Amino acid sequence: MRIYLIGYMGCGKSTLGLKLAGELDLTFIDLDKFLEERNYKTVPQIFSEFGEEGFRLRERRALEEVSEFTDVVVATGGGAPCFYDNMELMNRTGITVFLDIETSIIAERLIKSKTERPLIAGKSKAELVRFIQESLKKRKPFYEQAQLRISKPDGALNEIIAEIRQKK
Repeated sequence: MRIYLIGYMGCGKSTLGLKLAGELDLTFIDLDKFLEERNYKTVPQIFSEFGEEGFRLRERRALEEVSEFTDVVVATGGGAPCFYDNMELMNRTGITVFLDIETSIIAERLIKSKTERPLIAGKSKAELVRFIQESLKKRKPFYEQAQLRISKPDGALNEIIAEIRQKK
């Protein structure tokens, strides 16, 4: 079984993914961390050295690799579903779950986050909210190709587990 968690940065993919993997006795993979280990560089370093296009190519290769693993929950990067035919790959090889969280919740989480995120570095809260809204307009058509959609961050774990058990 392969479960891919998709959605905007800060929507809770990694946090929920760890819990989901624990509940279902699967291995958790954070695609960004996997990518960092494969490239011996952090995501910000990859962006800086190769630009977004170079990052997305490396991200695709990492996704192809993990799409062959079994019994995993994969938390993708926020942009991963939006490039190449990544959504098609994930839908073909596993169950895709879109964590559709409100913009205001995402903005609060990102402002409080200690994680370095190249696409939002240096933005004020107002700039961040506008950036998220604009980004989501572009990304939602990809996210909405997911097989499951969860829009409540609280209680999402039980909802996802119930949906996945129905799909089995």
